[in-house]
Amino acid sequence: MKHIFIVAALALLTACTQTPDWDYDKSANFSNYKTFAWVENASLTKDTNNYQISGLMEKRVRNAVNNQLSQQLGMQLVDVAQADVLVNYHASVDKELEVDSFNVGYGARWGYWGTGFNHDVSAREYEVGTLVIDIIDRESNQLIWRGAKDGRLKKKQTPSQREAAIKETVANILSNFPPKAQQ
Repeated sequence: MKHIFIVAALALLTACTQTPDWDYDKSANFSNYKTFAWVENASLTKDTNNYQISGLMEKRVRNAVNNQLSQQLGMQLVDVAQADVLVNYHASVDKELEVDSFNVGYGARWGYWGTGFNHDVSAREYEVGTLVIDIIDRESNQLIWRGAKDGRLKKKQTPSQREAAIKETVANILSNFPPKAQQ
């Protein structure tokens, strides 16, 4: 029983992760990168059949990345041949299990000896989506920066809610591009 509680606690902590994960090449000179383009065969919908990763979602993610790099970072979207860096992205959806275990009561009776505990365990399956954004040095064709974020997917959202969620997620992922502290 102790192991179930530990697994459930770890699953809950993992599901609640709000900080994106970043990695980058410390030898890359990020100040040289002023222009960007998309990898020619970049596709969010390739190799997935989840209904939430659709052409509509792909368009929202591309627009959010373009706006973040252009408006927030001052980079310019250009043709692939003129770009300093190329942008690629990936998305996946995994199923997670949330388990709750708790005592729901304690009782004692008059007239005879005895006590009792009521114990309840419940499990729920939910989907976790992960968005990965890669930045590739066009000249060397080497990955120089990667950011990723995962979160619990919400169903029954309006298109406006989905767009707002994507904008927030992309801004959060790209908040450390270029890396603030190159250590």
